[in-house]
Amino acid sequence: MINNNLAGKLLVISAAVLWGTTGTTQALSPEGASPLAVGALRLAIGGTALFLIYISKNGFSACKKWLNSVTLSGALFIALYQICFFSGVYMTGVAVGTIVAIGSSPMFAGLLGSLVMREGLSKAWYVSSALAVAGGTVLVLTGSKEGVSINIYGILLALGAGASYALYTLTSKLLLERKLKPSEVMASQFFFGAFMLAPFLFINDISWTVTVQGALLMAHLGLIVTTLSYVLFARGLQYVKVSTAGTLALAEPLTAGCLGIFFLGEAVSPGTVTGIGLLIAGLVVLSVNRT
Repeated sequence: MINNNLAGKLLVISAAVLWGTTGTTQALSPEGASPLAVGALRLAIGGTALFLIYISKNGFSACKKWLNSVTLSGALFIALYQICFFSGVYMTGVAVGTIVAIGSSPMFAGLLGSLVMREGLSKAWYVSSALAVAGGTVLVLTGSKEGVSINIYGILLALGAGASYALYTLTSKLLLERKLKPSEVMASQFFFGAFMLAPFLFINDISWTVTVQGALLMAHLGLIVTTLSYVLFARGLQYVKVSTAGTLALAEPLTAGCLGIFFLGEAVSPGTVTGIGLLIAGLVVLSVNRT
């Protein structure tokens, strides 16, 4: 029988794998689909779905407890993540932007978990994080040799995305410790986060969403990559530390890299194999540790 700690880790990894399909899905998006529009629509669809699922079971009256500083802070961090991530990727490239954003998140998550939640940082966390940083560094250096553009402002935005994601993880953990259910934690933060990003829907062209390809794209990103994945993530947070969840989420860039290689046919270099191998090693080290 799977214990709660292991079950929590598997739930977090499952969510991260779903997140890792975002890049491949975007690569198949129709012409004219801007990153910010995709991000805002993804949050709008996912947030609305989570909201509807919640009120169908609990009614509108249960939403009164959503109006608190922690929930609104989490919503802000979700919105900031979308802005920082997509802008950072646009400025410095998909490979470097994604690796810096996701690779830096466990560092921020560990520090926040230690400072705010008083969580101890285990030896396994240090080892797995070091392996993840090494893997990300190898991938960045490999990309640089292949001519990937590295923009300092893009790097800073990607770091902002990593910090925003870690802060969102922390607020989710705090809400769960207040005895809120995973469904309402996700529904409340994403619902308000969608409102915060709504202006982007009015300043970007979204006509591509009426095509079959565009509709399927947003259905996957909104309902699967957002709604389902974050329900899994919230349930996993009930059993694992913030620092652990942040590092396990590195399954996202790992999934994205594998899909790029095996599905999109991207070139494989020794550096790519080494970087992915180090990320796998980091995930294994943390997953087998019972903290």
